[in-house]
Amino acid sequence: MSTKKLKILFVTSEVVPFVKTGGLADVSAALPQTLAELGHEVRIVVPKYGAVDDRKFKIHEVVRLKDIKIDIDGKEVMFSLKSCFLPGQKIRVQIYFLDNQEYFGSRNSLYTDPMTGKDYADNDERFIILSRAVFELIIKLGWIPDIIHCNDWQCGLIPAYLKNVYQNEEHFDKFKTLFTIHNLAYQGEFPKTSFKKTGLPEKLNNDKGILHKGRMNYMKSGLLFADVINTVSETYANEIRTDNEIGSGLKEVLAKRKEDLYGIINGIDTKVWNPDKDKHLPKKYSIKNVEQKVVNKQALAEKFGFEFDEDTPIIGLISRLYDSKGIDLVEKILPDLLKLDVQMIVLGTGDKSYHTFFDQMAKKHHKKFACYLGFNDDLAHLIEGGADIFLMPSRYEPCGLNQMYSLNYGTIPVVRETGGLADTVKKFNEKSKDGTGFVFQKYNAGEFLSEIKRALKVYQDKETWNKIVKAAMKEDFSWHSSAKKYIELYKTILDES
Repeated sequence: MSTKKLKILFVTSEVVPFVKTGGLADVSAALPQTLAELGHEVRIVVPKYGAVDDRKFKIHEVVRLKDIKIDIDGKEVMFSLKSCFLPGQKIRVQIYFLDNQEYFGSRNSLYTDPMTGKDYADNDERFIILSRAVFELIIKLGWIPDIIHCNDWQCGLIPAYLKNVYQNEEHFDKFKTLFTIHNLAYQGEFPKTSFKKTGLPEKLNNDKGILHKGRMNYMKSGLLFADVINTVSETYANEIRTDNEIGSGLKEVLAKRKEDLYGIINGIDTKVWNPDKDKHLPKKYSIKNVEQKVVNKQALAEKFGFEFDEDTPIIGLISRLYDSKGIDLVEKILPDLLKLDVQMIVLGTGDKSYHTFFDQMAKKHHKKFACYLGFNDDLAHLIEGGADIFLMPSRYEPCGLNQMYSLNYGTIPVVRETGGLADTVKKFNEKSKDGTGFVFQKYNAGEFLSEIKRALKVYQDKETWNKIVKAAMKEDFSWHSSAKKYIELYKTILDES
């Protein structure tokens, strides 16, 4: 089994550089690409939203995949699957775009209506089409994958269709499904009437099946019917089946599948997030000349009109500004934090109340606190390259990327012990002087502040701080190590069959 070249069909609702709302889009490009580089054959299926540019990406028609018809509760829906390759790569990964004007092409936004800010009313039908398109693609091409790798609720019906509708198709007993949870909080919930549209057998139309509290639940469908489930860190895999809040109502379903539930941490794009090659930084640096980092620190201080002092730590925070990210804790501690000898910079957008709060604090404490309420990639890189300390006090965090970027840049994270943060940041130990960051346990402003103070105290001891910085920069978060774990998992699934 070990050297067998696997065929993997990777199904997702977003992929960079075509479309992106969050981390799923990055994973959906990086993981298939790395799997291909490791010698496996990967093809991706994704919807073709209005924002996807045919000419720019040379997307073309595939004769065998034109004008495919399916029926959604008596309504005929026609779509085609167009194709291109993931751009800018040596080893080519083929992408199939689900092309339908009514459901996807006429809309630039992925899941929500920009006019109302609400989810599209027909999201149930849109992702039924995506799920069915996967099987039509396999039938029409005769390309039989070993694994269909499904991602998040948008792909949750695929395992249910395989086991309940397409199970007697020729060769369909040959492949297995992996369902990856990127964030359990989003479940694809719809009215009970949506069930009829799926064409799934009536025996599933209840809470023992794929309804949850009387509503259709796409996430639950994936959890029940996938051969194996994984999520994006080991700690999160444990939390979702044991913790009521993080389990988001599906804790019992996950607890029943404990034996089939794995955690694999996401990788980061080390071509983009690498201080040694980062074009956004005034001064590139590596573990060999980490003292050069101070040049970026000075640039960061001056950008926000702070008086630069090498011995005053700069604290960075890059986040969506919501309670789930722990921003309520930041709000509680900020007045006390700013009494200390620190400078701090916040980058992000989110709740209007936090925008107002950070704006007021920046006016009141302009010599030591600044915020940029928006998205700015240049600045994100400068904060990672120039700050000394990075805050990530999330309430829950399936994987998290910024703590890994920070470790890579020798910008020491202070994080809460949850999900991917617990799995990637090793708590500094005063006695042994080992560790890569600072970790607090309870979701509590007092604990958060005292862990920051612990970091600030260690910061004064340059020799120890340097040791932490170097330990952090030695960690390997490349997609290479994550992709190898996925290959092991695929093989486990296939061996069990």
